[in-house]
Amino acid sequence: MRRWVGFLAPTLFIAILLGAWEAACRLLAVPDALLPPPSEIGQALWRNAGLLFVSAGRTLASALIAYAWVTLLANVAAVGAASSRIVEASFKPIAVALQVTPIVALAPMVAVWSGVEHPERAVVALAVVVGFFPIYSGSLAGLSATDPELERLFDLYGATGWQRLLRLRIPSAIPQALEGQKVGLGLALVGAVMGELSAGSGSTEGLAWRIMEASHRLEMAKSFAALVALALLGGALYVGFQAFEGAALAWWRGRPAQRR
Repeated sequence: MRRWVGFLAPTLFIAILLGAWEAACRLLAVPDALLPPPSEIGQALWRNAGLLFVSAGRTLASALIAYAWVTLLANVAAVGAASSRIVEASFKPIAVALQVTPIVALAPMVAVWSGVEHPERAVVALAVVVGFFPIYSGSLAGLSATDPELERLFDLYGATGWQRLLRLRIPSAIPQALEGQKVGLGLALVGAVMGELSAGSGSTEGLAWRIMEASHRLEMAKSFAALVALALLGGALYVGFQAFEGAALAWWRGRPAQRR
């Protein structure tokens, strides 16, 4: 019953919002070039499905490449910071700077460094910057939150630094690290989109470029259709990682996953 309620409640709410949107556009005679009704957006989505699918694939590829790089870099940095307070203190200002610096401020410089002929490199680099901090902070928090009793037990048995890292800290960090990875995946997609908008060009041809291209031509229904495709892509990534996270945590706890 709860599962049905969890499915029907948001579905009904979205249907009401779309119905109100459609009615408002029809009754107020809002121009399609300003705000198209959902029916027009649906038609544009259907007509441009092939083009949007290709563009979604390119945006997804950039986001996943960036995610692979940022996962490696952020976790290596977190292990180094967790192993030495000096390393953590040294790296902390850089991590904070990456978190608080607006990505649009970096985009022009990254575009120049990547070269006009390689805009996809700028897109990936900007996505790495956006996704770094949550993955780093999640892994560092998990690595630093080991049970003191287990730490003393490892001291009692004379465990080496590598044994302590591989057998205690990394296993203990999995739940918090996975949460950081989930947030980082979403932000990698956001960074890829912002990279396409800020530092990309028509050669990237991702979903963000389709949104910008259609908006410049006042084809707002097509622009909204690309936005819907982007939302669906983000939702699919979230659901996929949620399933992976559930399976990983079930394995970590040593029991099969339970359906909710």
